[in-house]
Amino acid sequence: MILLRVSLFFIVLLLLPDWYIYKVYIKYIQHKWQKRLYWLPTVLLLMVLLVFIVAHDSLHDAFGIYLIVTLCVAVPKLVFVLCDILMKVLRKFLRIPLFGKTVSSVVAIVTLAYLLFGAIKGKEYFQVKQVVFSSPDLPESFDGYRILQLSDIHAGSWKGNAEALRRAVEICNAQQSDLAVFTGDLVNSRADEIKEFMPVLSKLRAKDGVFSVLGNHDYATYVQWDSEADRLANIDTLLARQEQMGWKMLMNDHQILHRGNDSIALIGVENSGKPPFPDRGDLPRAQKGTEGMFKVLLSHDPTHWRRSVLPDTDIQLMLAGHTHDMQINLFGFSFSQFIYPEHKGLYLEGQRGLYVNIGLGYVLFPMRLGAWPEITVITLRRK
Repeated sequence: MILLRVSLFFIVLLLLPDWYIYKVYIKYIQHKWQKRLYWLPTVLLLMVLLVFIVAHDSLHDAFGIYLIVTLCVAVPKLVFVLCDILMKVLRKFLRIPLFGKTVSSVVAIVTLAYLLFGAIKGKEYFQVKQVVFSSPDLPESFDGYRILQLSDIHAGSWKGNAEALRRAVEICNAQQSDLAVFTGDLVNSRADEIKEFMPVLSKLRAKDGVFSVLGNHDYATYVQWDSEADRLANIDTLLARQEQMGWKMLMNDHQILHRGNDSIALIGVENSGKPPFPDRGDLPRAQKGTEGMFKVLLSHDPTHWRRSVLPDTDIQLMLAGHTHDMQINLFGFSFSQFIYPEHKGLYLEGQRGLYVNIGLGYVLFPMRLGAWPEITVITLRRK
């Protein structure tokens, strides 16, 4: 279903700009072979897309590369079309020559360069975000407490590139945080994806340790298994490997953190998402024994905040991931905002907050553009 929706989007993205460019410019070329040659890239891309639709299971790993190539062909054309139309409108009202085709071509070339940067370097363009969350409920001893948050590593997408994750871990450790947390989607599906990176990720350090929860991908529902028992065994293996890395799993559980005579509760739940995502979170169980304390909740899916956390608990701060900000954010705009009301950054409701980390890794297509891979450092302050 996801592949069909993506395919429909790319068919429109390919054909509409080509139709405009052909009608306005190519149509008047005298040589027929040149007119036909213009359509060749689009025809080839559509034929390959048909192959992916028919045999997507066996070609799944190559689909991301196809998406990058298609974006690099279609998006500059779309930008050219939009600029060309704008130049025509301005020329009509201003009645002066604006060199519309030249300007549009330059903007399209710049767009292509930006897309290539996103595909080649953007997915490793790690950014450290410094965030402050203030609360009158925070114990005095925890004023200035620093939490490093990672999310959505998607280890399978980094296959053969442990060096990139090594650099990310070095950046994390340089923050000298009090606590490190991971908010889900360590793998794309299979626990074996993490084996290559265990020596690297086991070097992640924080004074009070590293804690982790599961995300929707960690339940291994995106691949076919011989049996349900095999899928469940895969989850057990993933949990065991995180423990081997020194990461403590919070499975509808909590950990009490101490500073002097003060303490706060770190709560972690299994993925709590809306269909079709798994809903395994058990907040009442996870919170039991934390009554009256300042609480930080790790929950992968940000929709959990409004569905259950705000109405049913007194949890002061929730940390989530999941959205990736759709891996593309241009001038502050991302399509993820139409799907997730809280899709990136810090959100406040009175004295309570949610932070959505847009992830360190990538999935489906190997690109990040504007929505750069994120390492978050959240400093807790007492109001």
